[in-house]
Amino acid sequence: MKRSDLIFTVAHLPLDFLMLLSAGFSTYLLRTQILDTFRPVLFEFNLPLERFMLLVFGVSIMFIGALAISGLYSVKRRGMLDEFLRILVASSAGIMVIILFIFLRQELFNSRFLVVGGWILSIIFLTFGRILMRLARRHFVVKYDVGSQKVLIIGKDGISERIVEKINKDPALGYRIVKRLDNPEIEEIRLAVGSPGIHEVILADINYPQDKVVQMVDFCHENHLVFRFVPNLYQTLTTNYSFDTSTGLPLLELRRTSLDGWGRVAKRLMDTFGAIVGFVIFSPLFLIISLAIKLETKGPIFVKLKRVTQKREFFMYKFRSMVDGADKMKESLIHLNERVDGPLFKIKNDPRITRVGRFIRKYRIDELAQFLNVLKGEMSLIGPRPHEPGEIAKYEKHHKKVLGLKAGMTGMAQASGSSDLNFEDEVKMDTYYVENWSLFFDIKILIKTLLRLLVDRSAT
Repeated sequence: MKRSDLIFTVAHLPLDFLMLLSAGFSTYLLRTQILDTFRPVLFEFNLPLERFMLLVFGVSIMFIGALAISGLYSVKRRGMLDEFLRILVASSAGIMVIILFIFLRQELFNSRFLVVGGWILSIIFLTFGRILMRLARRHFVVKYDVGSQKVLIIGKDGISERIVEKINKDPALGYRIVKRLDNPEIEEIRLAVGSPGIHEVILADINYPQDKVVQMVDFCHENHLVFRFVPNLYQTLTTNYSFDTSTGLPLLELRRTSLDGWGRVAKRLMDTFGAIVGFVIFSPLFLIISLAIKLETKGPIFVKLKRVTQKREFFMYKFRSMVDGADKMKESLIHLNERVDGPLFKIKNDPRITRVGRFIRKYRIDELAQFLNVLKGEMSLIGPRPHEPGEIAKYEKHHKKVLGLKAGMTGMAQASGSSDLNFEDEVKMDTYYVENWSLFFDIKILIKTLLRLLVDRSAT
């Protein structure tokens, strides 16, 4: 999915709401200020403008729901005629609900014109808003490269020529061709991607060797690149895929995860709201723990641990549970590491842990400081476990799939077995989460985590 698609799809929602309010306001003015010379207005006192706009506000929310059900907020790009027909159907369904409501209440509405006129003007205003958004999208994408994707085209045959011609002819599509290669080896692709900052790889050669396709897919997933290709009859699809026909040919995108489009927006909103609520609820506990840490040992209240999420390094916050300078002591304790099944480091009775630290680890209180990482957008409430750069350097290829999503405060692995899981089982669970994400899945993991906190003490 192109970034411009998500940006302008999200922008449709407030614009449509504004158009619906404008349609209601215009309908009222049309009836009371223009048509009143032909037919006197009889509802000025029992339906003033303020009360009418409150009704319009509520009706607009219902109309937005009808527009969403009709698919008008799908990230998929549609033609103007298709959008107009969907607006017509959704608006008609919305107005029928209003008419049915009036009928069931067995009351005469103040003005039939407000109902019929509102329906017609809502269609006109919504259509005008869509046209306006298309013009704005073309302007910002073409002139300022808003949300544009830098792409690498692979192929030199007639099909790839058509794709290149279409992209160059219509810059509003949001693609910018940075480089084009003919039947390259994986190392050539690696060099091409590394320098100019490629976002997406498009394989246009339908005869490209299948073994190279597998290597290319792995490379793109490991490096968080969008991968699209023109499919032939024998190529296998993955669980997560989508079609894009804007170039005139069917391009198939293989996705690392089902988290995309509105799901990404919903997950971020859930993260922000959850982190704010967490700070409010636990703020008295944070104060008590901070005082306890400072009174027991010298050093900062928080520690900043270098971790990796997707391709980026960041500093993860925790309440300090070890003596100051514990990281420098790790090399001298490496022989005590109990995790022999993978690259992780863990000692059951770590001598570096303080008395306060043992308590806050037992009840997972030390990890609550990560609400700050969530607010900053570095972590999510739910996601794969964040690991150290040195540990990730030892990952095998199949381990790197867990880097497909933003690291989380908790995740499927933590909710299912915490530190008692061996490394391979943890990777399998996090990989399953990455490939099968849903908002319901996040809520389920969150509930399981809260329940496990009541009984699991494996962090000690």
